[in-house]
Amino acid sequence: MTKDQKLKALSPILLVLAAVIWGVSFISQSEGGEIGSFTFQAIRCTMAFLSIGTVILITGNTKKARLTKKRYKSVKEWFSGNKQLVKCGIICGIALTFAALLQQFGIDLMGKETSSGKPAFLTALYIVIVPIFGIFSKKKLHPLSWLSVAVAVGGLYLISVKQGTAFGISFPDALLIACAVFFGIQIFAVDTMGKEIDGVKLSCIQFFIVATISAIGMILFEKPDMSAISANMVHLLYSGVMSGGVAYTLQILGQKRCQPVLASLLMSLESVFAALSDWMIRGNSLNARELTGCVVMFAAILLAQAPDFIKSKKKTQ
Repeated sequence: MTKDQKLKALSPILLVLAAVIWGVSFISQSEGGEIGSFTFQAIRCTMAFLSIGTVILITGNTKKARLTKKRYKSVKEWFSGNKQLVKCGIICGIALTFAALLQQFGIDLMGKETSSGKPAFLTALYIVIVPIFGIFSKKKLHPLSWLSVAVAVGGLYLISVKQGTAFGISFPDALLIACAVFFGIQIFAVDTMGKEIDGVKLSCIQFFIVATISAIGMILFEKPDMSAISANMVHLLYSGVMSGGVAYTLQILGQKRCQPVLASLLMSLESVFAALSDWMIRGNSLNARELTGCVVMFAAILLAQAPDFIKSKKKTQ
C-alpha cells in the first residue's frame, strides 16, 4: 500500500475524530461562553493558532533568522509563492469567523439549560447547504438534493418552532442557522480550493484571522474579566486546542483525500456526539418533539448525500 493509499484509508478516521471533538465542544462553548462571545472566541482561536503554529515550527524549519532586509524579502517571496494558500486561508478565516461567532452568540443566548444536541443539529444544516453551493461551481443539483432541503426544513421546524405557535423560530435558532451557512462556505472553500495546499498551514492562517477579528470585537464591545477567564480555562483549552487546533486541522486533512459525500456525512456526526456527550456529562436530554426533529434532520443529511452515492455506484458497475 502506497503512502497516498494509507492516507486515503486514514481520512474517514480523521473526520470521525473531528466530529467527536466538535460534538463534545458544544458543552465547553455553552459553559465557557459566560466570559463573552467575542472574548471566548478570541482566546479560543488564539490558542488554536498558537498550537498549530507550534506544530509547524517543530515539524518544519525551526532555524531562527534575524529580521534583516533579506529576511523581509523572503517573507514577500513566500506570500507570492503561496497565493493559493493565502487566498484560501483568508476566505476560510472570514467564513469561520462569522460561523464561530454566530454559533457562540446562539449558544450563549440559549443558555446552559438547553441541550447541546439542539445547537449541534441546527449547525449541521451545513451538510444540506453545501450541495446548494455547488450550483455556483456549475454543478447541477440533483432532485434528491432539493428534496433533502425540504425534509431539513421539516426537521428544523420540529426542533426550533415552539409547540403551540405557528411560526416562531427564536433569535438564537436563527443565529445558528446563519452560522450553518458560513460553515458551509468554509467547507466548500476547503473542498474546492484546499486540495493541493498544506492543510496544517491553511488551518493556522484561518485561525489567525478568526482570532484577530474576534479580538477586535472583544476590545470594542466587551470588558474581559480575568477571574472569569481563569475560571473557564479548562473550557477554553478544550475549545481552543482540541476543537480548534486539532479538529479543524483533522477536517482539512481528512477532506483532502476523502470523497465529499463521505466527508460531509462523517462530519455531520458531530450532532450525534453532541447529544450523546450532553446526556452523559450534563444529564440533559431533548424532548420527544425535538428528538423527532433531530431524526428528520439527520435523514435529510443522509438524503442530501444520496446523489453522490448513486453516481459512485454507477461508476463501479
